[in-house]
Amino acid sequence: MFVKDLTEGKEGKLILNFALPMLMGNVFQQLYNVVDSIIIGKFLGKEALAAVGASFPLIFVLVSFVIGFAIGSTIVIAQYFGAKDMERVKRAVDTLYIFMFFTSLILTFLGIYISKYIFQLIALPSEVIPLAVDYFSIYSLGFVLFFGFQGTSAILRGLGDSRTPVYFLVMSTIVNIALDLFFVLGLGWGIRGVAAATVIAQATAFFAIVFYINKYHRFLDFSPLKMKFDREIFIKSIRIGFPSGIQQTVVSVGFLFLYRIVSIFGTTTIAAYSIAMRIDSFAVMPSLNFSAAISTFVGQNIGAGKTDRIRSGLKATLKISMIISAVISAVAVVFARPIMSVFTNDAEVINIGMKYLYIVSSFYIVMAAMFSLMGLLRGAGDTLTSMFITMFTLWIVRIPASYFLSVKFGNVGIWWGIPIAWCLGLTLSFLYYKTGRWKKKAVVRRNMENDGREGNNE
Repeated sequence: MFVKDLTEGKEGKLILNFALPMLMGNVFQQLYNVVDSIIIGKFLGKEALAAVGASFPLIFVLVSFVIGFAIGSTIVIAQYFGAKDMERVKRAVDTLYIFMFFTSLILTFLGIYISKYIFQLIALPSEVIPLAVDYFSIYSLGFVLFFGFQGTSAILRGLGDSRTPVYFLVMSTIVNIALDLFFVLGLGWGIRGVAAATVIAQATAFFAIVFYINKYHRFLDFSPLKMKFDREIFIKSIRIGFPSGIQQTVVSVGFLFLYRIVSIFGTTTIAAYSIAMRIDSFAVMPSLNFSAAISTFVGQNIGAGKTDRIRSGLKATLKISMIISAVISAVAVVFARPIMSVFTNDAEVINIGMKYLYIVSSFYIVMAAMFSLMGLLRGAGDTLTSMFITMFTLWIVRIPASYFLSVKFGNVGIWWGIPIAWCLGLTLSFLYYKTGRWKKKAVVRRNMENDGREGNNE
């Protein structure tokens, strides 16, 4: 058992130790996405690569609100855990599972029905649409398993345990890579084999982590027939998670619009963008993980009434995540061509992807600082402000900038919209952080006296 109390000890060390296992886990999670892309790019062609790349924004649209609710539940769980209210921790866990199960069933049927129309709406080339529909239809059958694993991982993170999900992600990655090779190269199933491998890998991870929960965290007691839905906790989770869910949904819809802009330039640019997004997924992981770490850190410390620790935690998070991002930026710029060449042999795709990396990766340090501040706001329960900043920078800045710059400069203009939005997002989140208004958004409130340890829950 690796449940961790983040309310005692050196802030920087706690956040680093909490974030590193998540980072390792996400490396493995992204690894099998990258292996998918390598196998597709090398053996199935750029049309299949474009199809898989175009599927992910649609997948993100469908799962984003549920992910937002999970974020809200994690914060609620972290704050109750910080307050040592284990009864409410259990009720919050049950409520999260029930909501995610029924929502996943609805999204599976909805996704299969609308996928073809969405791909037509974003103007995918005609040769790409059938492949995208095939991939998405099979992938969406695993939504209930995906949500189950992500929900359980979120619960453990709320309890301070970021290590355990890593082990099951590693196992899932190994299964996925092995099945990718077997289904595509051995059985010749093509893009359907890639999707099937992912679903089976997700099932493996989910059932394994449930077994772990029941064996080592008996107070959580994963027993579907005994779970109880708590309306009060659900409303609290929605209050915090709804803005995050809307934020995630708005972002994912924005990505669909960006794909619409990218599609104007044809299959080659779509394929290059799909590869670049895979590389980006690796590059942004440290920033995302440290953002999640400071969210849990802030949640637990607010629950414990120790708000004085938050500023030190933010400073440590900014320092670590920005240093890591600077290193990643240097690697991405210097080795842009070899990195792109791993995924494809198409010279034109490689050249377009290199230009993306030169532009976007140069600003990873800005993105890291922005994510750290956003993570602090979410951990405090102030997800609404984070939502508004994200919506503004995406819809008012990034998408219009990408479109108008692409008209003037071609596909390179699309890439410039990304760092422009990051710079504005960092500015807005920092200015709001300095106001201190986020301190008033906690689920668990305490009357602070002396060192903040005294007081009663509301």
